Amino acid sequence: MIITLPSLAMAVLLLAACSKSPWNNPYPAGEAGQNILYSSFSERPKHLDPVQSYSSNEYAILGQIYEPPLQYHYLKRPYTLEPLTAEVMPQPYYLDKQGKPVAESSAHVAFSVYDIHIKPGIRYQPHPAFATDVQGHPRYLSLGATELVQVNSLADFTQTGTRELIAADYVYQIKRLAHPKLHSPLLSFMGDYIVGLKDYPKTLKQAYAAQIKTNPANQFLDLRNYPLIGAEVVDRYTYRITLNGKYPQFVYWLAMPFFAPFPAEADQFYQQPGMAERNIVPDWYPVGTGAYMLTRNDPNREMVLERNPNFHPDFYPQQGEPGDVEHGYLKDAGKQLPFIDRIVLKLEKETIPYWNKFLQGYYDSSGIGSDSFDQAIQFGSQGDVQLTPELQAQGIQLSTTVQPTIGYTGFNMLDDVVGGYTPARQKLRQAISIAIDHEEFISIFRNGRGIGAQGPIPPDIFGHLAGKAGINPYVYEWDKDQPRRQSIRQAKQLLAEAGYPNGRDPKTGEPLIIYLDYSSGGPEDKAVFDWFRKQFAKIDLQMSVRDTDYNRFQEKMRKGTAQMFMWGWNADYPDPENFLFLLYGPNAKAKHDGENASNYDNPQFNALFDKMKNMANTPQRQAIIQQMLEITRRDAPWLWGYYPKEFVLHHEWLYNAKPNHMAHNTLKYRRLDPQLRMLKRHEWNQPRLWPIFILFVVGVVSLIPAVRAYRHKEHRPAVSSGQGVK
Repeated sequence: MIITLPSLAMAVLLLAACSKSPWNNPYPAGEAGQNILYSSFSERPKHLDPVQSYSSNEYAILGQIYEPPLQYHYLKRPYTLEPLTAEVMPQPYYLDKQGKPVAESSAHVAFSVYDIHIKPGIRYQPHPAFATDVQGHPRYLSLGATELVQVNSLADFTQTGTRELIAADYVYQIKRLAHPKLHSPLLSFMGDYIVGLKDYPKTLKQAYAAQIKTNPANQFLDLRNYPLIGAEVVDRYTYRITLNGKYPQFVYWLAMPFFAPFPAEADQFYQQPGMAERNIVPDWYPVGTGAYMLTRNDPNREMVLERNPNFHPDFYPQQGEPGDVEHGYLKDAGKQLPFIDRIVLKLEKETIPYWNKFLQGYYDSSGIGSDSFDQAIQFGSQGDVQLTPELQAQGIQLSTTVQPTIGYTGFNMLDDVVGGYTPARQKLRQAISIAIDHEEFISIFRNGRGIGAQGPIPPDIFGHLAGKAGINPYVYEWDKDQPRRQSIRQAKQLLAEAGYPNGRDPKTGEPLIIYLDYSSGGPEDKAVFDWFRKQFAKIDLQMSVRDTDYNRFQEKMRKGTAQMFMWGWNADYPDPENFLFLLYGPNAKAKHDGENASNYDNPQFNALFDKMKNMANTPQRQAIIQQMLEITRRDAPWLWGYYPKEFVLHHEWLYNAKPNHMAHNTLKYRRLDPQLRMLKRHEWNQPRLWPIFILFVVGVVSLIPAVRAYRHKEHRPAVSSGQGVK
C-alpha cells in the first residue's frame, strides 16, 4: 500500500490524539504513574564490593544495599550517629596491657573494646546463595561446570532464599579487609588499630597458597576457620572489636560500608569456578539487608534498585532540627520506610541532556552545572539566592547546604621564602591572606556557591563556631553582623613589617616573586591564574605560575619543593580531628607521606592535637580547638580558602529531600507523588503539532496542480493513431 505525505501527516495527528504518554518520554509507557524515582550516574562504578569501594558514586548505590551497624541521623545537624542494625550505640571499655579494666582517662589504656549488639530478626534480600533444596541443603554452593552452561547473570538462578543477619557476618567482613585476593584501601589504616589485623594478611596468604596447592579449583577461602583477635563473635547477635589504644573516631567508620556485614555463603557462592568469567561477583551483584537491592546492573546504560521484600522495620525520624517542620521534612515522622518502590539510574555523561530532561520532569532532582546556572539561579538585592521565575513557575525547589569540605591554597612551610615560623614570615603570609579575596573567587569562579573559610573546620562539624566568635582576626574584622576582609592598606603594612615594603627586598631592590605550583586541568585555568596575579598585584607582589603535569606536581608535593599550591579535603567523617590532622606535624607529606601538604609543624599545635584527638565533644575539647585555631591563624600556613556550597534542585513531587553529606542510605527517606509527576510531564511535554499541520496543508496544496493535470488528461479527447492520406 502506498502512503502519501498527507495521509502520513494525518496518521501522526490521530496517534497524537490517542497517546497517553508524551512523545519524548524516555521511559516505558507502562511506568507512568508508578512509584519510581528517576536519577542518573555519570561514571560507571568500579567496585560494588564494600570491602574495596571507597568513592562517592559507588556509595550512592552501596548505601542503599548494605547496612553497617551505625548510620547518620537523616535530619540532625551537626551530623549525629545513631544505631542502624545495632541495638544501641556501642560504648567502649578500656583495658591495660594485662587485659585488666582501666578508666578511659588512665595513662595505662592499651586497648579499647567495642561490644556491638545487633537487632534480631533482620533478614537478607532474596539471593541464590541462600537457596536450599527440599532437604535444606544449599542449592547453589557446589556447582559444576555443566550447571553453569545456561547461566549468564544472577537472574538465571531460578531459586533464591534468605536467612537472618548474625554477628558472624560482621566479623567475616572485617576479615575480608585482609583477604589476599582483595585490595581494600582501608587495610593499612585499620591495621594500626584493629588488634591482629596488621599480621592477618600473612596468615590468610599462607592459608590460601596451601589450599590452592592442594586443590587449585577451590578458590573459596573460608575465613571462619582463621581467627582474628581484634574481631570475634561473642554470641549470635554480639560481636567484639578490639583496638590498640584509644581511637574514639572509630565509631564513624562503623557507619561506612567497609564495616557492613558480608555472609560467608555469598563469598562461597561467588568464588565458585566459572562465576568470575560471567561477572557474577560481589562487584556486580551486592547482597545486603538494606532497603533496596540491585536488580539490574548495566553500567553502560542503566542500573535499577528495587525495594527489598525482606527489609526489616525501619521508620522515618520523629525529630530533627529547627526549620525542619517549616521545610516539610517531618511530615512523614514515624512512618515505615522505604517509601519508594524502585530507583532507576540512567547513564548520563553530558550535563546538558540531563538538565533538559530534568526540566521536562524526567528526572526528579538535579544539580546545577555552570552551563545552566544563569537559567536556574538569580541573586536578590541583598545577595540572597533565588530561583529564576521560570523555574519557580514549574514548582521547582532549591536546597542549599555547605559541604563538609575545604578548598584552600597552602604555603609550603619548608620553603625558604614563604615558609618558617618567625614573626616576619607570619606577617608575609598574613598579608597575602588578606590580599587574596576568596569571596571574589567564589563569586567569579563558583557562581557564589561557597563561603569564605575562617579556619580548617567547616560548618556542621564540631569545633566550628559561627558568627563573630568564629572569625579569623588576622584576616577579617567584624562589621555590621558579618565578617569583612581587612583592608589592602593593612596588608601592605604587614608586608612592610615582613621586610618587603612596596613588595620589594630593600637590600636588593628586586620585587618579591611568589610561585604558585599547579597542575593545569585545562585552558579555563588561565582565568584563575590571571585572577591570582591581580590579587598579588594589589600589594605590589608578583606571582608566577609553575604549571606542570600531574605526576611532576605530585612529586613536588611529596618532596616538599613546591612554594604555594591549591589543595582541598573532603571529610571522611564529621569530626574536627579529620580536618585538624591536615596541619599535624607528624602527618607532614614531605617527611611522613601524610596528608599535611603544607608540612606545617608547630610543636604547640601538635601537643594540643594529641590531647584533643581522643576527647569527646565537650566544652573542654572546644576550648582546646580554639587554642589550636588561634595558633594556625597566626602562623597562616594556608590561605584559608572556602567551604563549597551545594545547590540541588528537586521537583515539587519529591519530598524529604534534605541534603545529607555524611549519610549514604538516604533514598529510603525520599517520597514521591507519582500522579502529580505524571500530570506535570503531560503539561510540560505537549507536542507541537502546528508544524505537522502546516506540512499537511503544504502537502495538500502541492498536490492540487498534479490532481488538476491528471483530471485534465483523463477528460481530453482521444487522438487517432491511423496512417495519414497519401
